[in-house]
Amino acid sequence: MDTPSPTVPQDRDGPYGPHQTSHGHAAHGQTPVELPAELPAALAEATGQRGVTAPPKARNRIGDTLFLAASRGSGILLLVIMAAIAVFLGWQASKSLSSNTGHFFTTFEWNPDATPPVFGIAVLLFGTVVSAVIAMAIAVPVAVGIALFISHYAPRRLAQPIAYLVDLLAAVPSIVYGLWGALFLVPHLDGLTAWMNDYLGWTHLLSQSDGVSGSAPRNLFTVGILLAIMILPIITAVSREVFKQAPRMHEEAALALGATRWEMIRTAVLPFGRPGVISASMLGLGRALGETMAVATVLSPSDKLNLHLLDPGGGTFAQNIAAKFGEAFDNGRSALIASGLMLFVITLLVNAAARLIIARRKEFSGANA
Repeated sequence: MDTPSPTVPQDRDGPYGPHQTSHGHAAHGQTPVELPAELPAALAEATGQRGVTAPPKARNRIGDTLFLAASRGSGILLLVIMAAIAVFLGWQASKSLSSNTGHFFTTFEWNPDATPPVFGIAVLLFGTVVSAVIAMAIAVPVAVGIALFISHYAPRRLAQPIAYLVDLLAAVPSIVYGLWGALFLVPHLDGLTAWMNDYLGWTHLLSQSDGVSGSAPRNLFTVGILLAIMILPIITAVSREVFKQAPRMHEEAALALGATRWEMIRTAVLPFGRPGVISASMLGLGRALGETMAVATVLSPSDKLNLHLLDPGGGTFAQNIAAKFGEAFDNGRSALIASGLMLFVITLLVNAAARLIIARRKEFSGANA
């Protein structure tokens, strides 16, 4: 059956007549043009289409649904696991905290198995924070410099072996770093600690007490240097990958405007990679806060809070748990779990602070880089 083609007036106002739309509606005061009702069916028969398919957005995409459910379930599972860890630590810690005769945050002594038990985390909190701050102050600038050298300065033949070496150092076990620190680092820091005591002793922090000069520097400063060496590969590896993702057009535009290579890095690469550097630093800080065996191998622990960082003594949460868990009784183990709970809370607070810094500062997002 032959279907007659509709006759539609053609003029300069459009194919549907003056002021006429494609749906057959005319403007006010104009006579509408009626299109044949069988036109859609005829067009469908001519093109071989028996039905009208739904647009892609209206289709039921099973893969997207499954992926959304898996992603959401993974996030919820992570929150449940973290909540379960916090509940377990809090329940185990409550046994010793209820019988503690000292103040948990200000007492220097650690003797939870005594009668009556007395313990506190003042020394451990100070040692953990100070050693982590020293490690971050040393590692972050060096790591960023190495990452920039690998990604933007070194030739390809040199950059690839250095990047491979950095990735290899990130996989070295902690006990290996600890043995290296005890057998090599500590004996070779005598000259540095003596120089710091002579020329920086006026700061009180970088000084040694009378009678301590000449002893092996098993102190928080040495721990900070060792932790800096341990977290350096992690921060470098992550920062290097972030810097390599900087938009190439932005870099070329800066160079085309007459910027030097350092000016290009400062204006195009660093703003883009700043969120990644912050994330890498928080990853390294998490390892520095929770490092156990390397610190236990190098540090000479003490229950005294000493502001002289070059004096032997001090302690960290992880080192104290590793050193005293085996010989502790029920109340002592509960007290160690309480200190582990504080380390857990500190780690959460540090990561939350980093996320807030990135979220509140638009220039850290990399969107305007």
